[in-house]
Amino acid sequence: MPGLDGKPWSARAVVHPAALYRVEGEAGRRGEGIYDRMNPVGAHEVLVENYSHDRNLWDASDAEIEQFLLLAAHRIMDLKRDFRFKYISISKDCGATAGQEFDHPNSQLTATTFVPRRILYELRAGREYYQEKERCVFCDIIAQEERQSVRLVEVRGGYLSLCPFAPRVPFEAWILPRGHEANFERFATGKQTDVRDLAGILRGTLRRIRTVTEDFHLVLHTSPNSLHRTGVLGYWKTIDEDYHWHIEILPIVAGRVKSYAVKETYFTPVRSETAAARLREAQVE
Repeated sequence: MPGLDGKPWSARAVVHPAALYRVEGEAGRRGEGIYDRMNPVGAHEVLVENYSHDRNLWDASDAEIEQFLLLAAHRIMDLKRDFRFKYISISKDCGATAGQEFDHPNSQLTATTFVPRRILYELRAGREYYQEKERCVFCDIIAQEERQSVRLVEVRGGYLSLCPFAPRVPFEAWILPRGHEANFERFATGKQTDVRDLAGILRGTLRRIRTVTEDFHLVLHTSPNSLHRTGVLGYWKTIDEDYHWHIEILPIVAGRVKSYAVKETYFTPVRSETAAARLREAQVE
């Protein structure tokens, strides 16, 4: 993206030096008994968030974070033009225990020929909720959280951050647009979208999280590639109505005795209401 304040650039994407996926070739999905094999076709990029080595997202200006978010949106849009790629993930690992690879502020992008399992669970659950109630489950969550206010962390413009009712880890936080939109990249590049407010609430939420721990995972959840729909599975027919893009932040808190993730069951000693109150009260300015 173009530079700010005389800097040569603000954010840019480069191919990962040890890419997990390559754009060349075909997936070649094939069966091996009940299992599937496929070639590692896809894309793996490093999104360099800032020109400065020490300007992390929680320290950067709203304008700098906005440029990073727009870069992410444009990279997703570009890769979704490739019919082979079913899902584009944006993630950030911060801290040694989170598996951070590079010291310079960065996030990573992967484009895959499949939808990751966690995302697929979420997409299916959203579709089933819509089929039953003809409403977006995320919109219903937002309405309830704004009404009750006990799990809200911050509200800024058209966005809010909250601690979900049933967190996977202590101090888990989500950032969501208050208005309905399934597709992050379409939303971020829209003429009526204020990405600057999203930049501000992202920076503020990360600063609050960092009063608890410096290590965390961040993942952007957006809609799958619906430009090339499959007629076999019938997925994504109501995706614009039943899904809602959002950002999930999972802190890594020291002293957690054991992980329950392998059983898809989670335990946290900190209630969401307690976590939200702690994050709201954090001194972040």
